Order: sequence, then structure tokens, then C-alpha cells
Amino acid sequence: QVHLVESGGGSVQAGGSLRLSCTASGVTYRHYCMAWFRQVPGKEREGVASIDIDGNTNYADSVKGRFTVSQVNAENTIYLEMNSLKPEDTAEYYCAIDPNTYPLCVSWTPPPPNYWGRGTQVTVSS
Repeated sequence: QVHLVESGGGSVQAGGSLRLSCTASGVTYRHYCMAWFRQVPGKEREGVASIDIDGNTNYADSVKGRFTVSQVNAENTIYLEMNSLKPEDTAEYYCAIDPNTYPLCVSWTPPPPNYWGRGTQVTVSS
């Protein structure tokens, strides 16, 4: 069973930076996509950034040029470097994994519930 743990959230002022990490354990498939989503109360979870095992990345328009997703394949770990943070980036950030690469990495299709971490809060003050 896959288990994902996020870390690195916190509170920063606008313009600041944070780095999130997510480590997946129990991964048995050779190919997969890992992604970051975020959610604020009352709104749907939205895709932020994704990366597949080959290093192909995808970003939401709202974060392009400010966020960078990277990975360490041998550790099943991905990172989200967030720069020039804005108050509207405030959200709970979740990590997800899916062996079906295209739905998650390209279409932002959320995987089943057991493929998610528990989230880490990011708060950006103005």
C-alpha cells in the first residue's frame, strides 16, 4: 500500500519562498506520476504541478514561472520550490501519486483516495 507524507509547509509573507517535499513509500510500479494539488475551504482541489518518472513536468498557469517541481527517483521523493509567493497561494497542499501517468500528469485527474498524502498548510500573508 502506498503511503505519502508531505512536509515543508508554513507561514511566509508575500514575496517569500517555501519548499515542500513529499516522499512515497510502498511504491511497486516502475512508472508513475507524482503531483501537487492545493485546496482552500469551499473550493475544489486544483492541480499545481506534476512530474513523471522521466522528469516531464506540467504546471498550472497560476504558478508558472514561480513554482518548480523536481524529484529524486531513487527516493520516490518530489519537491515543490515555491517562490514569489502570493496571498492567493494560501492553501492546504497535497501530494498525489498515480501509476496511470497521463490522467494525473497531463489532465490533472485526481487519483483514488488512497493515493494521497494528508497535506501540509501554506499560508502567505500580505
